Amino acid sequence: MNTIAFTETAPGVDGEPPEHAIPDLIGQVYEVAPAPERGRMLELLIRPLGVLSLVAIAHGIFAAIRFRSGAGKINIQLDELSRVQASDVVALAQHVQQVSVEAVDSLAQLLAGSPQLAASATTALLLAMLVKRSRTRQLQSGPLDDLTPGR
Repeated sequence: MNTIAFTETAPGVDGEPPEHAIPDLIGQVYEVAPAPERGRMLELLIRPLGVLSLVAIAHGIFAAIRFRSGAGKINIQLDELSRVQASDVVALAQHVQQVSVEAVDSLAQLLAGSPQLAASATTALLLAMLVKRSRTRQLQSGPLDDLTPGR
């Protein structure tokens, strides 16, 4: 299994991990995840992207999944999971992160609810990074009360 050495990479903005750290960790978690969790991870990551984006990632493997599933719920079959490599998931997560940070952050709920993955140090690190980023984003956007007219 691959590991990330954060000491070898420059920190991101305000001490945040570099932009590629979260997609790399997602790929590592995918690599060790049981098949049901792999499928749910891919569903969350594929959902926010359009077909054109999916065609451009990992030789179109995710576009093929989307086309086969149709317009409704994304349904990933076991044989498709076996063809998706961790490096494909890293590329997918990088694209999704550019389109919808919230979609990547939603992986935190999925990972936290998985007993098989909860014991993984990589999952714990990824969860901590996702939660921190989500909280930072919420603090930067400010509370909704500030938008109330007359204040």
